[in-house]
Amino acid sequence: MPLAPWYNDGMERQVTSTARRRRAKAGEPVWELARLFPPQGAWSEEAYLALDTGRLVEYSDGFLRVLPMPTRAHQLIVGYLYRLLFTFIQAHYPGGEVLFAPVPMRLSTREYREPDVLFRFAERVEQDAGAYPHAADMVFEVVSGSPSDRARDLVEKRHDYAQAGIPEYWIVDPDEGAITVLWLEGEAYIEHGRFAGDETATSRLLPGFAVAVAGVWAAAQ
Repeated sequence: MPLAPWYNDGMERQVTSTARRRRAKAGEPVWELARLFPPQGAWSEEAYLALDTGRLVEYSDGFLRVLPMPTRAHQLIVGYLYRLLFTFIQAHYPGGEVLFAPVPMRLSTREYREPDVLFRFAERVEQDAGAYPHAADMVFEVVSGSPSDRARDLVEKRHDYAQAGIPEYWIVDPDEGAITVLWLEGEAYIEHGRFAGDETATSRLLPGFAVAVAGVWAAAQ
């Protein structure tokens, strides 16, 4: 008695699937799972925000970029800067908000970044109380060591944050031993100051806020 066509088709699919599993090699990605997600270039804002990886992931024009896991020294510096800024804001700018990564910051519907530390005045917080902050008034990035990471913080984010209208951008660079404070003038940043050694970095946005450069590196020890 011949088998029903649907039975033959089902058996063929099962045999093919089994053969594929047998051909899989250790170390290969699980392609069946990978195909559940959009390919690079086709990600939407909604798909990005629904992603749950436990990693820092940025979104730009349909593409995802998985950021490197931060080092102990990186996190100690981020924590130190966060505490300094948080204490200052509490004392001088009630209602202001200081956040630290991981938190996706929306620059546009096609662009999300993950700054190490960000600050928003109370007025911006009141106007934007959504799940993820829409831009900021001040951002900090602690530069990582690889060439691609340096290019991202020194070039790409400088452009992106300026385009988003973020007034002040602090670039904290352990490899160079310097903190560069950028101020937005028109559509591009100008250098408010580059601070190193025993100098103290100052803010143009927040008069009175200052960070001793040597104290930042000491925090990472």
